[in-house]
Amino acid sequence: MLLGSPHQLRNAGSLTLSFDGVALEFQRNLKNLGVIFDASLSFEPFVQNMVKTSFFHLRNIASLRPMLSFSVAERLINSFVFSRVDYCNGLLAGVSKSSINKLQYLQNSAARILSGAKSERLEKLKNVILKIFSKFGKITNDFYPIADGKTKGYIFLEYSAPSHAHEAVKSADGYKLDKQHTFRVNLFTDFDKYMSISDEWEAPEKQPFKDFGNLRHWLEDPDCRDQYSVIYDSGERTGIFANDVKEPIEVEERARWTETYVRWSPKGTYLATFHQRGIALWGGEKFKQIQRFSHQGVQLIDFSPCERYVVTFSPLMDTKDDPQAIIIWDVLTGQKKRGFHCESSAHWPIFKWSPDGKFFARMTQDTLSIYETPSMGLLDKKSLRINGIKDFSWSPGDNIIAFWVPEDKDIPARVTLMQLPSRNEIRVRNLFNVVDCKLHWQKNGDYLCVKVDRTPKGTQGVVTNFEIFRMREKQVPVDVVEMKESIIAFAWEPNGSKFAVLHGESPRINVSFYHVKNNGKIDLIKMFDKQQANSIFWSPQGQFLVLAGLRSMNGALAFVDTSDCTMMNIAEHYMASDVEWDPTGRYVVTSVSWWSHKVDNAFWLWTFQGRLLQKTNKERFCQLLWRPRPPSLLTQEQIKLIKKDLKKYSKIFEQKDRLSQSKASKELVDKRRSMMEDYRKYRERTIDMYNEQKPLRLELRGGVDTDELDSNVDDWEEETIEFFINEEIIPIGDL
Repeated sequence: MLLGSPHQLRNAGSLTLSFDGVALEFQRNLKNLGVIFDASLSFEPFVQNMVKTSFFHLRNIASLRPMLSFSVAERLINSFVFSRVDYCNGLLAGVSKSSINKLQYLQNSAARILSGAKSERLEKLKNVILKIFSKFGKITNDFYPIADGKTKGYIFLEYSAPSHAHEAVKSADGYKLDKQHTFRVNLFTDFDKYMSISDEWEAPEKQPFKDFGNLRHWLEDPDCRDQYSVIYDSGERTGIFANDVKEPIEVEERARWTETYVRWSPKGTYLATFHQRGIALWGGEKFKQIQRFSHQGVQLIDFSPCERYVVTFSPLMDTKDDPQAIIIWDVLTGQKKRGFHCESSAHWPIFKWSPDGKFFARMTQDTLSIYETPSMGLLDKKSLRINGIKDFSWSPGDNIIAFWVPEDKDIPARVTLMQLPSRNEIRVRNLFNVVDCKLHWQKNGDYLCVKVDRTPKGTQGVVTNFEIFRMREKQVPVDVVEMKESIIAFAWEPNGSKFAVLHGESPRINVSFYHVKNNGKIDLIKMFDKQQANSIFWSPQGQFLVLAGLRSMNGALAFVDTSDCTMMNIAEHYMASDVEWDPTGRYVVTSVSWWSHKVDNAFWLWTFQGRLLQKTNKERFCQLLWRPRPPSLLTQEQIKLIKKDLKKYSKIFEQKDRLSQSKASKELVDKRRSMMEDYRKYRERTIDMYNEQKPLRLELRGGVDTDELDSNVDDWEEETIEFFINEEIIPIGDL
């Protein structure tokens, strides 16, 4: 080893020493009797290695500390210090301040393990607990038991009112302080309750099993009929029907089933009905009541995608001390998970869910709060501070949040994609001269379109850019489509890479179809001009869509096949207010709701090609909602195989259709024969009654039989009547 100051060692260069013809290299560090000597004699490698190995032993001692008395622990810590920290410490005279600080920190850690929490750590813990539990009420007294200089792991808090203590137990029990510590909170009176428990074990009372039937029975329909709910008679009656080409098949119908409207859960398992006192969930073959949630004055609900939780909103229940405006419930148990304040429900849903239902988030001023289930607490115990945040949206396919922030002085507007729960920003896009942004996710989360309204410098008009994020590609590249006309509607193809845009001003409204290709280009496929449309409705399976001119556009309909961009049919449902595709994409319903238009209330059933199948008139019809289907259990490979062999399956289905038609014809003939037989029997009964009443008729008419026209001919009197009809004078000289 070559010894010297760091400056001397740098100037020495790469010196070598030869001994007996063997070249020897100088070493930077050498160990002797456990002490590491370095070339500059700073002993920093020795201190660093000693601290590293000492903390390894300290962690083992800390795990044993709860099982050791104070005197035994004291001897163990002293032995540790003498054997590790004090070993050859005479060599450390004059070492750097950073090395001394490391050794001091090591000794302090050993002292903390011996004495328990330090006073400053205890004060910090008290401040944290005070901050958490003072939210539930005024704390008048607290007590932290300490033994051998260490807290015992439990505390006592006294509130100014019993209601505050009950709220603390209800809200803070199970609260996660950090990854290693979770609060368990009990009332002081629980000591008496648990002390009075009998020593003799009693078997718990057996709860009766509630059989709600098969909650997905409608999926087992042999004819694969989808179901839909219908509210009519101005909301007085609600019915569930199975869709059939000939006519709807009634499954269940009840009066006053709901007080306002109904909602299906995302997978179709539950039907939610609204009542003044709360929400009820129905399901099974006979639509039995499965669960109910008490929330006075409830107006809005939202389900988590996994159907495990339901969110309810009521403007009547909120108080400062007890947040009740928004409540999150556990669907299976019916228990309230957490309540939240809410100032306005203008942008419902307030909470937006991740696709797997593990996270939900809400936006407030300059803040994005992300919560995790099942604890319903903030992710990592803190919200995200995002100055000026305007809107956010979850990806439908991944736990990724997209949000945008407007411009602030010289700082451009930006769109950010954030991965959760890591909070890593996977993509940031800066935007300039931005007026507004709208976030549009493709159904599978493969693409994100950010509709950006901009005012370029030097112009007064608004230009719209579509910023297309390719989520499945490396580094998330972005493509831009610019449109100078005003945008009326935008919609992604659910299971594809196309999107449709309605643009222009009435009466020159155009629709354009674009295709996002894998080579990094976005091509305009087709544009139809002069369309009467203000809404775009894609089939759930993609490829087909309906361009609809709802309400003010008198219900104009255009059925489009986007595979070759052909207009399959153009039709009209006058004053149509709603368009609803069935889950399979085979049928589409247009309707005129009594809630928006007081006459011509009905719903019409069309094929995806635009062929009208049914016109169903319901008095004061209000709402139709298709029952969703859960995701298919088939893999993509199995689906491709089915599509490949579709011709083989189509023959089977065509045969079933023919049998169904012949069956329907037979049923119709049988029905008519039955009606004819009923009429014949009725006619015979009427003739018998007529004959029985003949004596009474003769008596009433003085014995004159008036049943036949030629009866009593002898009593007839013939009278000839002549009357002037017309007179025409023709001069003879003109002939």
